[in-house]
Amino acid sequence: MKAVVLRDHGGPEVLQFEDVPTPVFGSEEILVNIAATALNRADLLQRLGFYPNPFPSGPEIPGLEFAGTVAAVGERVTAWKVGDHVMGITSGGAYAEQLVTHERQAMAVPAGMSLHDAAAIPEVFITAWDALVVQGGLTSGRWAMVHAGASGVGTAAIQIVKAIGARIVVTCSSGKVQSCLDLGADVVVDYGSQDFVEEAQKATGGNGVDVILDVIGGDYVERNVASLAVKGRIIQVGVMAGKPVPFNVGALLAKRATITGTVLRARPLEEKVAISQRFAAEMLPLFSTGQLRPVIDSRYNFADIAAAQEYMASNGNVGKIVISVA
Repeated sequence: MKAVVLRDHGGPEVLQFEDVPTPVFGSEEILVNIAATALNRADLLQRLGFYPNPFPSGPEIPGLEFAGTVAAVGERVTAWKVGDHVMGITSGGAYAEQLVTHERQAMAVPAGMSLHDAAAIPEVFITAWDALVVQGGLTSGRWAMVHAGASGVGTAAIQIVKAIGARIVVTCSSGKVQSCLDLGADVVVDYGSQDFVEEAQKATGGNGVDVILDVIGGDYVERNVASLAVKGRIIQVGVMAGKPVPFNVGALLAKRATITGTVLRARPLEEKVAISQRFAAEMLPLFSTGQLRPVIDSRYNFADIAAAQEYMASNGNVGKIVISVA
């Protein structure tokens, strides 16, 4: 099968197509013919050498999510049969024509949705839902704040927050404000000309927001604490700002607040299965009702994946960048 293999780390030129062996599936695993995958910031970081190969016994193939058709099943598999449409998250390997996943980590593609749209769901919707609802405890009537509101995670977060009856403040650049408003954000802060702490306090009547989903880090951390309500929670899912900056822990103590760091990729299989199964039960039905939908900025052919990564690095996208594999 064809796959993108990293033999070195660096710029987009290190994304090389190779013929590699078809992955071998176990008794509780399924082999999937991948129709499409989608880009994530972690893919760029892996290309640069900041993530180790999750499967060191084989070639380093990036890609954290997929949608496709079941090609074969292990002898103990009961959830799927050949021909079923599935999607899911994976630690790596989705930049390929085929991959193997545990049967319980795969999820059914929502009825009526194409595989090429479904590929934009797993990573960002599970990340946003897990951070805001499962770990952050967000419920109806409460306030969330999400940075990078026009990103894949941000566009998923806006929809999830509104679907559960909560309210949301998002930050983004000036050219993406309207896109976030169109998705249903209650307050959109142009980070280039507005202070998100001031806007969050104003929106909540001075109480502060209950949960913050942050992918930035850096000097946002202290300002996040200033935006929080008493006993609020910050869920840190990324550090796009790069280097850490000094932080006044006393500000966190005064609000009796918490900061939780989290990633999906590094979790053991059992935890990935559990979160995938819970998401499938609680959130996937909302795609069929139209309350949730993948927001797709652009689509690239598999052969053009280097150009797709360059586009993501430019921060021009609103929503997901989908790669058509088959």
